[in-house]
Amino acid sequence: MKTSHVSLLVGMMFAASPSLLLAQVDPKWEIHDRNRPNPPVVTPGTASTQDAPGKPPSDAIVLFDGKDMSQWVQKKDGSPAKWKVENGYFEVAPKTGDLRTKESFGDCQLHVEFREPDPPKGEDQDRGNSGVFLMGLYEIQVLDSYNSKTYADGQASAVYGQYPPLVNASRAPGQWQTYDIIWHGPRFDASGKLTRPAHVTVFQNGVLTQDNVEPTGPTGHHVRPPYEAGPDKLPLALQDHNHPVRYRNIWIRELN
Repeated sequence: MKTSHVSLLVGMMFAASPSLLLAQVDPKWEIHDRNRPNPPVVTPGTASTQDAPGKPPSDAIVLFDGKDMSQWVQKKDGSPAKWKVENGYFEVAPKTGDLRTKESFGDCQLHVEFREPDPPKGEDQDRGNSGVFLMGLYEIQVLDSYNSKTYADGQASAVYGQYPPLVNASRAPGQWQTYDIIWHGPRFDASGKLTRPAHVTVFQNGVLTQDNVEPTGPTGHHVRPPYEAGPDKLPLALQDHNHPVRYRNIWIRELN
């Protein structure tokens, strides 16, 4: 009796959430089939320390190597990036505007390291505010949330305005922090109908803060806009929120 209830529940879950079927066993291969192609070899990266960034995996696209802003432009007009580069990091130049990558990305594994201003200034949302925008539309909040109060869905590693982080894993200002993000973007059919909502998982400083959550649509302030049909790939963006947040060691692995 218990087994049938469990089977019914699982069936209902998959029927209600087609996205749960993203990964399936390929039926054309027998179990332990030695003719099945092996996965490509990737040399793992190394962990970062407070003193130095780690090394990206061998198949990663490096978006910032500590030297120049050649992979970035101003989001508004595509002109050269105006944020400043110093000592292996780049820093938001307040009021110059958001940045975006020259290249477009969709489903991906993204690694970003950031550092909040020290000593801290301001409070609530006016405290080390920036943001990582997946496909330029879906924000993972960057904020100084260490011993600082704000609304739950606006804390560091929140899917801004939608999902608070599971825990507050923020480090103190002046320490380097990491986001490791797994992103699966939305899909639309030829008529513009949503066929697959986006999904995102976030680790902040090695701690799970977003567990495969489903954004309701792009990020808005005091609003939750619906999905609008668009391409599978768009540039990544970083937000200028008038605070001198620093970034380093940004790399991305495209997921096919």
